[in-house]
Amino acid sequence: MTTVEEPRRTAPGPRPADEGSMRRGELAAFLRSRRERITPERVGLSRGRRRRTPGLRREEVAHLSNVGVTWYTWLEQARDIQVSAGVLDAIARTLLLDANERAHLFTLAGVTDPTPGAESTGVSAALREVLRQLEPIPACVQNSRYDILAYNRVYAHLLCDLDSVPPENRNCMLLAFTDPAWGAALVDREETIRLMTANYRAFMAEHIAEPAWKHLLKRLQRESAEFRELWERHEVVRSHPTKPKRFRNPRVGLLYLDGARLWLGPQHGARLVAYTPADEESRERLERLHALIRAADREAGADGGGEPGGEWKTVPHPSSPTEPVKDRP
Repeated sequence: MTTVEEPRRTAPGPRPADEGSMRRGELAAFLRSRRERITPERVGLSRGRRRRTPGLRREEVAHLSNVGVTWYTWLEQARDIQVSAGVLDAIARTLLLDANERAHLFTLAGVTDPTPGAESTGVSAALREVLRQLEPIPACVQNSRYDILAYNRVYAHLLCDLDSVPPENRNCMLLAFTDPAWGAALVDREETIRLMTANYRAFMAEHIAEPAWKHLLKRLQRESAEFRELWERHEVVRSHPTKPKRFRNPRVGLLYLDGARLWLGPQHGARLVAYTPADEESRERLERLHALIRAADREAGADGGGEPGGEWKTVPHPSSPTEPVKDRP
C-alpha cells in the first residue's frame, strides 16, 4: 500500500491587519518609553509630591502638545486611529525627540514628515566628498521639492550666506520668494520664480497627498503674495530652458553659469545640481570666490571640507558687485 504524504503547510505571513496592529503596538511602546524618560523640570513643569510616573504623565504630554487627553491615551493604547503630521510634529517637539527618534515616530505612524529639515536626506559621506571635490564649481543636492539637502562651500556663498539660513528654510523656492539676498542674486528673478512655480505645480501632481508638499505650498502661499499670484495662473513646466543662468554675487560680481543635473535615483527624485562657468570671466570669478571662502574658513579655523561651517569674512576684491548686466552675444 502506497502512503501518500500530505503537503506540508507553511505558516501564513502576517496579514495587513496584523501588520497594522504590530506597527501601532510599536508606536505605543515607543511613545511610552520617550514620555517616561523626560523629567517634568525639563519641560517647565513642577514635579509635585505625589508623582508616581518616572517621567511625564499622559495628560501632561497631551496638554503640552495641544492634543486631547483621550486621543493621546488611545495612541499609547495602540488603538486604530488616524494621526496627522501636525499632531505628530507637536508630540515630537514635546517629547524632545532627536532627528532619528522623530524619523522613527513618523515611520511607525505611516505618515510623511512635513518638515524638510527633519527628513533623512540620504546624502552619504561619499557624496558630500564629491560636492567638496567639485569646488570651485558650486554644487548641491536637491530633491524635486527644491529642498537643499547638502551643498559645498562655494554654493553656500553663491546666492546668500546659506550656512546662516535655518535648515527648515533651505529650500530654493522659499528663498527665491522670501529671502532678499537670494532674490537679489537672481538677475532674472521674475522668470526664475515663474518657472519654479510652474515646475512645482507639475511635479506636485505626483505627490498631491504628501504632507511635506502641502506644507511647503501652504507656507509659500502664506508668506508670499508673489507666489500666490503665480500659483493661480496654473502654469505647468517640467523642463527648464538650457540657457546660462545669471547670478549677481555680492563679492565677485556677475556670473554666467550653466546648470547641470545628475539624478541620484529614480528620475525626478534627488539630484546633484552643479553650475559650471559659461565663459572664462565667470570661471575666473568662481575661482576668486573659492579663494576668498577658503581664506575666510582658514581664518575661522574651519577646514572647508564640504560641510556647512566657518564664518564668512568680507574680503575686498576688485570686482564691482553692481556692474551693469549685459546679455551675452
